[in-house]
Formats: sequence, structure tokens, C-alpha cells
Amino acid sequence: MARPTPPIAQLRWPGWRHLPRETRDTLLLLGVIAWVIAPHALHLPAWCVALALVMLLVRATLALGHRPMPPRWLTTLVLVGAVGATYLSHGTLVGKDAGVTLVVVLMSLKTLELRARRDAFVVFFLGFFLVLTHFLYSQSLLLAASMLVAVWALLTAVVLAHMPVGHPSLAVAARLALRMSLFGAPVMFALFLLFPRFGPLWGLPDDATSGRTGLGNSMRMGSVAELALDDGVAMRVRFLGAAPPPEALYFRGPVLATFDGREWRPLRESPWEPTQRVPAALQVEGPGWAYELTLEPTKVAVIPTLEATPQLPAFDELQPRQRADLQWVLPRPLMERHRVEAVAYLRFRHGPREPVLGLQDYLELPPGYNPRTLAWAAALRRDPRYARADADTLARAVLAHIRRGGFSYTLSPGLYGDAEGRHAIDEFWLDRKAGFCEHFAAAFVVVMRALDVPARIVTGYQGAERNPLDGYYLVRHSHAHAWAEYWQRGRGWVRADPTAAVAPDRIEHAFALRPAPGLVQSALQAVNAQFWLDLRHRWEALNNAWNQWVLNYSRGRQLDLLRRIGFQAPDWRDLALLLIGLVVAASTAAAAWAWWDRQRQDPWVRRYQRVRRRLGRHGLQTPPHTPPRTLAALALEHWGEAARPLAQALIELEAQRYAPSSARLGSKKTAASLLSRWAGAFRCASTLAGPPEEQLLQALAKLPPLGRPVRGSASQCPAPATVDDRPGAPRRSR
Repeated sequence: MARPTPPIAQLRWPGWRHLPRETRDTLLLLGVIAWVIAPHALHLPAWCVALALVMLLVRATLALGHRPMPPRWLTTLVLVGAVGATYLSHGTLVGKDAGVTLVVVLMSLKTLELRARRDAFVVFFLGFFLVLTHFLYSQSLLLAASMLVAVWALLTAVVLAHMPVGHPSLAVAARLALRMSLFGAPVMFALFLLFPRFGPLWGLPDDATSGRTGLGNSMRMGSVAELALDDGVAMRVRFLGAAPPPEALYFRGPVLATFDGREWRPLRESPWEPTQRVPAALQVEGPGWAYELTLEPTKVAVIPTLEATPQLPAFDELQPRQRADLQWVLPRPLMERHRVEAVAYLRFRHGPREPVLGLQDYLELPPGYNPRTLAWAAALRRDPRYARADADTLARAVLAHIRRGGFSYTLSPGLYGDAEGRHAIDEFWLDRKAGFCEHFAAAFVVVMRALDVPARIVTGYQGAERNPLDGYYLVRHSHAHAWAEYWQRGRGWVRADPTAAVAPDRIEHAFALRPAPGLVQSALQAVNAQFWLDLRHRWEALNNAWNQWVLNYSRGRQLDLLRRIGFQAPDWRDLALLLIGLVVAASTAAAAWAWWDRQRQDPWVRRYQRVRRRLGRHGLQTPPHTPPRTLAALALEHWGEAARPLAQALIELEAQRYAPSSARLGSKKTAASLLSRWAGAFRCASTLAGPPEEQLLQALAKLPPLGRPVRGSASQCPAPATVDDRPGAPRRSR
């Protein structure tokens, strides 16, 4: 007795071409869904990704084995469990992350209910919606290309769903989907150019800076070192001429002056009278360096500009303002990419030249913190060489101590201070002496303040990486830097970079300190380091072009486009009017094309309708939808055997047009003869513009016999008769 075949043995792959139509289309749709869900695996809970994968595999197994769907109560139970897991994972059922999680769950569960075409359409539209959700997390070029493929595949599945009969080829459906996409491309391009933008365009307002690294409004010991581990791009710079030397590329960000013993923060509102506050008093010298800055979304409302940039244009509706400490601040953080042009002056002076009461804000130190460092500064001041020294002399002495005191520059110095971060400066300055730029800058400022010299910390970026392919300088988060400024009478604020004293290559050559490469990265670099560097430059140049022309197309660039085409003072209403005008023009053109396309007819239909109308002028009235066989019968009934050639031609015509290939008459040569015969019949009938009925019958009687091709033009057509004007004269032909 034969044993029953186990279910797993029934899942043999018969080959894609030999799959049943329903199984093939289902597997295609499941593959598309997996492609759409895959990028979400980077930020969704692991259980959600695993559940979606299991559901898709179960559905594929059911399709290959031609097995029934699971009961509805089981899918309902899974859905309830997934909703509970979503709440436990995100703490809510609303919001971006929870919403995307639920959409992925619903998409995967809906595949277990693909019982009708209506269910397939629900899956299609969930897929299109899920494609859009990816851009809430990333707008990279790679993701955009991946989602473009996903949209094409979804459209292919939609086309297949509209072909319910037969076994249509996937290639035919894919070509039709591609053609539909190309037809919609002009509309998409017009909407991209003119649809008013409300930032952030590519996400939710709260998502513009969430999950992003970058400079902050405060600094703890080690915070900049953590930022330096990120190799992402913070901004791109293009110089509109020669570029400054690497050691001059200081991009000024938040300025920190208030120290509580553990953390540095911006200066609070000064209590001094306006005349006693520290002014900007910026004076620039020498030539300016014109540059173009493309900023990524930031967590802080500060624009890192090349020192020193005295003027900055508006960011669409955001008006930047320069503070007294030369920070360029905005009313709110940037929520989308912005591009701005400015001019920087590398030689400049700023700050008061004479003492003001506001400088006291830059002397404050928290009591009870770092006593050993304060004692070290007091001992330096008691040295006769520095008892009456000015700020420049004291700064040189402190930098010399850093240079010769056994300090080292490292990305992983470890934690300093006690459990609460107290006395971190003492441990760094006098004990371990290993740190990153913020350690040196913070210690320098504390020592200078202990020496009764006003000082503050400036955070930002130093250096950049030039891409030789497009000429842009990439400022990465790994270029994050912290330096110091102290006040010198007669000069104002003076930059002092303690990092240059211990790691001059970091400043002179703009080398970003990077962590040690991993095993795979080391192996790849050992094979061909230059190849990977060139590949990286090419990819970043391509990604930069994507950012400049697509992601950076903001409201300001929309208005610039309107100005170039003639609008004097454009605003969003002009954008809307122009978009409406284009929609009306496109609709009119589409209506005209539809009318023209409707007028186009198959040559067969056009000639057949012509002969039908000609026969109608001679008494054989028929409706437009009369088929050839019916017209042949009506002609025989109306004219008798005289219309037999026409009837035969019409019947042969119908056979050649509608019959399957196996039922068609004769070979291609015979078909050509038949086509020539009925074409000649149409031509003869169409040339008889109003002759007597007997002349029409005479023309039909002279049609060529079956199987003999008609050569040339209407040579077989009878000549029209000439009418003799004499009374009683017989008619004769020319």
C-alpha cells in the first residue's frame, strides 16, 4: 500500500514558467512586499520583522501547496497579540514608529486573506503607503532607488490584477507598468517643481532632528569624542574660488561660557547694562572667501559658519541673527536641508578692546570644583615671570605646558572625575593627561579663568575632506572640534586651540581622528585602499548631487525659479497659480489627445465604415455596429446575386480579422489576395460618389476572383459612366 505524500514533498519547485497563474502572481506579490518591508528592519522592533517574515513564508507555502487559508480567528488572534506587542515596544499606538509597525503587521497579515481580487487591491495600496513611510526615516539616494523599484513592481502586480484571463507574461505586465510610470513622470516633475513646500518636506516636524547626531547646546567631558565616532556628513562647503588652507577651516558653532563644574552651557542673559555688555565689535580685514554652505538638519538653532562671516542671508522664512559672541542663531533648529552663500574673512577682530563689566561673566568658576587645578594656576601666577603678564603671555605659558607636559591626544580617554563628574579637570590636567579636543579646551579655559583672564569655549567643526570629483568639501561629524578664546586688552577675543599644541597634524592637515578600523575594513583597505577611497568619493559625489538637486530643492529655490521666469516678487500663491495653469494646460492637452486618439481608427475599420456609408447612399441603410457577415447578408437580400462578390469579400474579410490562425483561409499569399480583393472592393465603392444603383452593381460584379492578387491601384474599378445630355440617348462609359 502506497504511503501518502507528506506536505513538504508537495512543495517541489516546478519552475517559474510552469507555475499556475494564481500561484505565480501570489509569489510575485509576496516578493514585492518583502522588498518593501526590508529597509524598515533597521528601525522596527525585531519581533515585528520576524512576524512579517514568518507570515510571508507561511503564505508562500500555502500558495505552492495549493492549501486553504488559515481560519479567520487565528489571524485575529495574531493581530491582537501584535497590537499588544506594539504598545509594549513603543508605549503608544499612535505616532510614527508605532504607526509604521502596525502597517507592517497589517500588510503581512492581509496576505493570509488573499481570497479575491479586492483583497489584492488592499495589499497594493498598503504597499504604496508603506513605500512613503520609508522617507520619514531616510531620504538617501540608495533608499530612493530601492523604492523606485518597489513602485514599479507594485504597478506590475496591479497590471496583472487587471488581466484576469489567461496567463499573461510578467515581461508584458512590467513593460506596461513602466510605460504608465513614464506617462506620469511629467506630472510628477511638475508637482516636484511647483507644489508649495512646507518644511520639513521629507518627514514630520518632530522628526527633523530626532535620532541625529550633531553639535549640542552643552558640552560634557567626552561628548565631542562621542560625536567624532560618527562619520556622517554635517554639511557641505563649496568655495566660489580658491579654498583657504586646511588649518584656517574653523566653522563656528555654539559658544559655551557657563560652567557648573560638570557641564558647559551658553551664557545666560547678561544682568549688565547694555553699555557694559560684551559687544561683537567685529572688524574684518584682508580678502574675503566666498563660499556656499549646504547644511543638514541640526539639533540646535545655530548655523556653523566659517570664521568670520559678517553677513548671512535669510533662510526662507527664517531670519538668522548674529549674537555678540559671533554665533549665527535661528528662531528654531533647521528641519530640512538649506543652502546659503556667504563671504568669510579669515583675518578679523571682535569683542571689546577695553575692559567692560560684562567680561566678568567669562571669569566665573563654580566654587568647590577642581581645587588642584586652581592651585596650579595660582602657582603659575606667583611665578615672577607671570606676575604682571598679560593674557597673551599667560596663554603661551599654558600652551607650552600642554606641549611639554606629557599630554596625549586620544579618542578614547575614558571617564574623568568621580561618579558625578566632579573634579574632571583636576584628573585630566594633573594626572592622566590624555584626552580629546574638549578636554584640552575645557582645561585651558578653567586655567585661564583661574589666572583672571576672561575665556570661553567655542564648539564647531575644524577642517574638511575635499572630494576631487565635484570639488565639494565634506564636513563630517568626525570633524567636530572644540577650541578656546581668551580676551586680550587692545585686541579683543583671541582664538587659542590647545589641540594644536599636542596634535598639530589634527589642525594643520585637518585630519579627523578616527577609531581603529575593524577586521573587515582593515582587510579591504589592505587589498586596495585607493580603490575604496575612489569608490567612496564617487558615491559621495553622486549622493551630493542627489542632495543638491532633489533634497535641497526648498521653498527658497522654488521662488528663485519663479523669479527667473519673470515673477517680480513671487510667493506661494504664485506657485499655486502656476501649478493650476499647468494642470489646466495638461488637462486640455490630454483631452485633445483623447479626441484625436478617438478619431484614429484601424484602417480596416475606417474602410469598412466607408463602404457601409457608400452602400447606405444607394439604399442599404445599416447601423454603425453592423458586422461584415450581417452586411453581406443584407446586400444579398437587397441586390440579389449581383452583390455576391461583395458578400464573399465581406465574409472573407471577417474570417481574416476575427478567426483564429488555425481557421484562417490559406497561406499568407492567399491572405494578401483576400485583403487586396476587399480593399479593392472598398476602393471601388468609395469612388462611386452618387452613381446610379446599376453602376454600383456593375462595379461589384467586376471584382477580381478569389485567390488572384490585385496589383497596382484601383485598376479593377469600373470607370464611371458618362451621361449624354441628349433626350433618349443611352448611357455609355468613357
